[in-house]
Amino acid sequence: MGINTSSWERELLTWAYQGYQDTQALRDHACTERADDEIARAYEICAEMTYQHSRTFHMASGLLPTSKRRAARALYAFCRTSDDLIDRLDGRNREETEAALKDWAEAATSPSLDCDDPLVLAWADTQATYHIPGTYAKQLIEGVAWDLRKTRYQTFEELAAYCYGVASTVGLMAMYIVGFSGSEAIPYAVKLGVALQLTNILRDVAEDWQMGRLYLPLDELADFEIDETAIASGEVGPRWRAFMRYQIERVRSLYAESLPGITHLHRDGRFGIGAAAELYRGILDDIETHDMDVFHRRAYVSRRKKIRHLPGIWWRAMIRGYPSPPSMPRGTSN
Repeated sequence: MGINTSSWERELLTWAYQGYQDTQALRDHACTERADDEIARAYEICAEMTYQHSRTFHMASGLLPTSKRRAARALYAFCRTSDDLIDRLDGRNREETEAALKDWAEAATSPSLDCDDPLVLAWADTQATYHIPGTYAKQLIEGVAWDLRKTRYQTFEELAAYCYGVASTVGLMAMYIVGFSGSEAIPYAVKLGVALQLTNILRDVAEDWQMGRLYLPLDELADFEIDETAIASGEVGPRWRAFMRYQIERVRSLYAESLPGITHLHRDGRFGIGAAAELYRGILDDIETHDMDVFHRRAYVSRRKKIRHLPGIWWRAMIRGYPSPPSMPRGTSN
């Protein structure tokens, strides 16, 4: 089973394969001296953080076996904490932010375990248990640091590189927790990460704007004759609707191209990953249902809808599989 690869993906795949080839074992003995109840409590704190900040991920990870479930939530806590360091401090004091991120990176990726932060403990135990390459964790921290120095993206290619850093890396690390067949799974994980992050971006246009950031490709906004004044005013007109339809179509194509890769995952993890992807994809439907208005409400999928969709997701992830989309002309996803 092949996967369409667009020009913007080539550099991303180079980064991904670098991580895959990272055979250095991190933290194999970092947690051996910690009490079992201390480690268990650390995982509970990660689960609480996951529930508080992402009900969708909490529900999807709950479909995994117990040990993989708690590891997935430790991964979420590591990623969430990395991102929150930027959002809490950000431009108010760049030097302080960079120092805090450096300290966190050292604590979260060092082979030794010299701090008592329960999030670090749970993450260290997860890394050691599932042999997660340290390269991916470092790439994620480097990715979130982009927000300190870059608030605009001229092209989709630039934006996709950012999406790799903050989201594809998460999927690549999650593969080690779930279990996967080999390197053939990597392109699917990279593409799914980009799709998930683009969904975030389309949902959070107004919130990001308030923080001084605009993640929409500037050249594509110009193609639809939309300037930043229109973004600032929250104008939902014909041009904005056409622009959003274009964006949503591309993201849906990325989901369609990435979901067949679930067959490369260990069977007991397919339902959880399928649910995470499909439920998050539902945010695009909600944006459309509300006439592309992402300025005056936050798109979401209700718990009732999530539960209603789970049987169909189980059938696709576990029995039928996800069909590969028809071959696309080169550059369609650009």
